[in-house]
Amino acid sequence: MSLSNQDILSLVNSCKQNNRESQQTLYKHLYGYAYTITSRYSNDDHEANALANDSFLKLFKNIHACKLDKSTNMVNSFKGWFHKIIVNTCIDWYRSNKNAKVLDIATQYMLTDHNENGEEKLSYKEILGALKQLSPAYKTVFNLFVIEGLSHDEIAKKLAISTGTSKSNLSKAREHLRTILETKMNFKNSYDATIRQGAG
Repeated sequence: MSLSNQDILSLVNSCKQNNRESQQTLYKHLYGYAYTITSRYSNDDHEANALANDSFLKLFKNIHACKLDKSTNMVNSFKGWFHKIIVNTCIDWYRSNKNAKVLDIATQYMLTDHNENGEEKLSYKEILGALKQLSPAYKTVFNLFVIEGLSHDEIAKKLAISTGTSKSNLSKAREHLRTILETKMNFKNSYDATIRQGAG
């Protein structure tokens, strides 16, 4: 069941009073939303879950600062406010793990093509899997630039790196993704061809 404007207003007001039941209800309804975002920045399900939970802790700690305008879509406004908390939680995690090495993930998890003509052939899960194979540095810059729409100057300030490093990391992220996705597409095409031959 989705939340209405009145639902979100009531829940937020109750959470400001530290009402545990309202906190649990909000968590239940928005966990999937939070996890979808944190999974783009994390290396695995456990990490994504931890980041999502950390985001909720920050949400409840700072919920008194949330101001909802009754003349707007309060559900979307609240999600937008929460979205910033989630992304900042992921950025904090990145900065504390800045020296993490590139993940060594088995080739069966390699993903698909990110080219314009191949995007529709790939599932969201496949593309997400490809992103998980990037190093934290590349993955974070890619998400902030491509998905969150931040400029390189903004990314540099958030991650405490230079603008040049942001640009370089984005370029390398795209290069690595292209390699991963092309490998996946070649495997897919080869597999499909084998199936067709067997059917014939």
